[in-house]
Amino acid sequence: MDLQDTNSIEHLFSFLEEHQIPYVRADHIPVFTVEESKKLNLGLEGGATKNLFLRDKKGKRHFLFCVEQSKQVDLKQLPKLVDSSNLSFASPDRLLKHLGILPGSVSLLALVNDEKGQVEVIVDEELWEEEHILCHPLTNTATLSIKKQALEHFIQKTGHLFQLVEVPQQPIQ
Repeated sequence: MDLQDTNSIEHLFSFLEEHQIPYVRADHIPVFTVEESKKLNLGLEGGATKNLFLRDKKGKRHFLFCVEQSKQVDLKQLPKLVDSSNLSFASPDRLLKHLGILPGSVSLLALVNDEKGQVEVIVDEELWEEEHILCHPLTNTATLSIKKQALEHFIQKTGHLFQLVEVPQQPIQ
């Protein structure tokens, strides 16, 4: 997979324009973690996200879990949600192969690069209660605010379905 072709920010923005998906954009310094993104004061409306790109034990199934950024996810409970025996974080190579992006830029918008529809999409019900969702546009130097209905339209136009689930919170120790 050629990163320059599939990870093209211009391609994503053309896709958004072609499918009439409106957004508000804020450019910022690169952020690599949720903690770094929390320090930004972008003034954008929407639920901030944490995105987990996971694979099953055999590496045959890949999942993009999207939750509200402050949620402490209980990774041990996630396999039950997707009828899998074991899930672990996918490698940067798998992330590049399936979503055409590098670590730090994981977002629902990367589905534009999964033209074969190999990634299963799971969205937390709590996040989906927001009217707008914040997403990186294939780079960790910008954030888009997109209305939930427009984001749903985007996901459908990429050829994906998504499942709304109650992602379990990690128990407080």
